Amino acid sequence: MSSDVAESDLVAGIPRRRIVIASMMGTTIEFYDFYIYATAAVSVFPHLFFPKGDSTTALLASLATFGLAFVARPVGSILFGHFGDRAGRKTTLVASLLLMGIATFAIGLLPTYPQVGLVAPALLAVMRFCQGLALGGEWSGAALLATETAKPGKRGWAAMWPQLGAPFGFLLANALFVALILWLGHSNLTSDPNGPFLTWGWRVPFLLSAVMVAIGLYVRLRIMETPVFTRAVARGEKVKAPLAEVFRTSWRQLIIGTFVMLATYTIFYIVTTWALSFGTAKSPPAGTGLGFGYVDFLQMQLIAVLFFAATLPVSGLLSDRFGRRRLLLVVTAGIMAYGALFAPMLGSGHTSYGTMLGFLIIGMTLMGFTFAPMSAVLPELFPTNVRYTGSGISYNVASILGAAVAPFIATWLATEYGVSWVGLYLFIAASLSFVAILIMRETKDASLDSVERAEPLL
Repeated sequence: MSSDVAESDLVAGIPRRRIVIASMMGTTIEFYDFYIYATAAVSVFPHLFFPKGDSTTALLASLATFGLAFVARPVGSILFGHFGDRAGRKTTLVASLLLMGIATFAIGLLPTYPQVGLVAPALLAVMRFCQGLALGGEWSGAALLATETAKPGKRGWAAMWPQLGAPFGFLLANALFVALILWLGHSNLTSDPNGPFLTWGWRVPFLLSAVMVAIGLYVRLRIMETPVFTRAVARGEKVKAPLAEVFRTSWRQLIIGTFVMLATYTIFYIVTTWALSFGTAKSPPAGTGLGFGYVDFLQMQLIAVLFFAATLPVSGLLSDRFGRRRLLLVVTAGIMAYGALFAPMLGSGHTSYGTMLGFLIIGMTLMGFTFAPMSAVLPELFPTNVRYTGSGISYNVASILGAAVAPFIATWLATEYGVSWVGLYLFIAASLSFVAILIMRETKDASLDSVERAEPLL
């Protein structure tokens, strides 16, 4: 290997592979922590943290605490974005990982409703809010770590690596739940509140996060600050109040970025959280779901998420070759068409295993193609001195509009009007994203080493 090639693989003396690992491992841990809550919100918390009564009411209450984190995420993006744009990317990423780890570990120690009454869901809500704060700061920091150290013309590929943390975290979280359920003999259709899974087994994934966080901290503490941020500091380009500055100079980018991200969030949490609750609910005439066993459905999701992971690198390469805007227009149109499949594939109440698996695979494949470019697109919309704050706010405000309410709204629509309305809901969300992408400028060749305000519209 020539010295020139060796030099091109270094960023401020740090091997690029270490930066890749640091960005990907951190998001893997953060998303693992986030997803174990999402899984438990369907299978555990309705039984242990809310008053006994109507099962649908308990599920909706549990999904409401699930959505609370998405309300916290914009707050986290503001909090961590301030320090990310003032103190640097590295320090802020370490802090966000610590907060997520502490909150997740604490959930594994919480008392349940039969033990302490309403204190249990209150504590659960506080810890979920802390998870949201942490993830609100994590994603944009990891995206900036990747994009601000990327080779010229390869930002889409570099930015894809932290996005892999989402399917990897999903795989770890759901695989661990499947293993525990099989080992402890739990069934969602005949849940035993005194069985080992609901007594103590559900706590294991939350407690194990402490080990993963320790590994992630070790990796992140061995990286350096990004050269782009270092040069901005040297030029005296830091601002005292990144939040005020981003609203003053880049409010158009905030709006465009939020709606560009809307369809990505909506499809993911419909295909994961809502589909899990709908697929494992009792089928007619006893219920309004599809009646799949919990383990069977988690196994289908694990298969489908492999397609999510596989399409991320392909999408990253395509976004570098053809541009972010062109790729996202095609994929978002595909998401709109996917909404029309809900009624024929899920509407009978007696969907086969193969049909359900196909439905999940299509959704996760579309998710992979739309998710990969986002960690390049959103940072590229904003100048250096407000990039952490701006990209984080766009990403996380979209999480409220497209994720926090998606499982709740989809559950209500499916119960009251049928699954075709869930497909229509996804179609509307994707249509809004399509319009935002259509009027957005191409960002592939935008300079990241600048405080100049980029015009976001055509």
